[in-house]
Amino acid sequence: MTAVPPLFSPIPPAIHPEHAAIDLRTADWAEAHRIGSDELRRRLVRHGIGTFAARVVPCGRRDVVQTLADFVMWLFGLDDGVCEESDLGRSPGELTGILHRLLRVAQAPDAPLLPDDPLAGALRDLRTRIDRQGTAGQAARWVACLREYAFSVVWEASHRSAGTVPSLSDYTLMRLYDGATTVVFPLLEMAHGYELQPHERDHRAVRAAEEMASFVITWDNDILSDHKERRTARGYYLNVLRVLEAQGLDHEQAMTTAVAQRDRVLSHFVRVADHLAETGSPQLREYMAGLRSFVRGSQDWGISSVRYTTPDDPAGLPTGFCDSPTDDRPEPLGIDTIAWWWDVLPGAPSRAALLPTQRPRRGGLVRVR
Repeated sequence: MTAVPPLFSPIPPAIHPEHAAIDLRTADWAEAHRIGSDELRRRLVRHGIGTFAARVVPCGRRDVVQTLADFVMWLFGLDDGVCEESDLGRSPGELTGILHRLLRVAQAPDAPLLPDDPLAGALRDLRTRIDRQGTAGQAARWVACLREYAFSVVWEASHRSAGTVPSLSDYTLMRLYDGATTVVFPLLEMAHGYELQPHERDHRAVRAAEEMASFVITWDNDILSDHKERRTARGYYLNVLRVLEAQGLDHEQAMTTAVAQRDRVLSHFVRVADHLAETGSPQLREYMAGLRSFVRGSQDWGISSVRYTTPDDPAGLPTGFCDSPTDDRPEPLGIDTIAWWWDVLPGAPSRAALLPTQRPRRGGLVRVR
């Protein structure tokens, strides 16, 4: 197998000072809520999921970082235990029903639904905390993004059921959501006590920055988890390397191509995030910093967690990052579903996509509880 080279990262690392305590509390929370089977739970608590959250939000509110850590633990309990490692992961119809019932719990936690289901009980706890820590709008967006995740993993299950590999365009679209990156976005705001105004949150350039962050995070995850997936998957696994191999590339060529793709998107993400931070409100500046931390925190966790390093059969992952991209060209990648990302900067064909310079609101950041 081709070794994973040191990946380009222009974002400095950081970690929340209470990361060790957060990780321990997440392990306790997983036990209290019986996340996954006993065997799966033993595996998950070794993965440093609290450390992941502490890297993603290195200087935010501890209670929100804890909620993020516990949510990611819940997510792995669902994703590993239900969507991938059980027979339900090959039965999109049955999986749809389970996920929709869980979504109803997230949407209406007081509903008398799945009263004895551990994942449902843990989800109720998470929703209660999100209601307390954020605004009604942030809670609603969290549920909406959770629905995007559920819809995409059913799409993935349909490929798993048929044993098919999607096209690169379809895989890119699916991967923007099935990694649950969008579900983290509202917590980035909550952790720093602000809420983006609609004219910025829904702006095309901001959505492009969010999607580019999701792309880099999930491409990195695919690259770093390739060894793990090839050795543990039950006859089927799906990541960008396999998608590229299905197009005729060998493993080394697929690795080189995937790294170049994430390098070009990461380079463009930095350009767009810099532009938005310079021209947007103080809230938007904070949000761009949060997206950067999400990208870098995922990278640092990815090369250090035993989830991917697999010490019993070492994956040969890099121990650090490099300063130079393999591809930083300003042109689109040639993937039709994301080509519009390159239209949101000054001088791009679609000037209407630019975010007008905003005057800061009186008093600076709009703070919420």
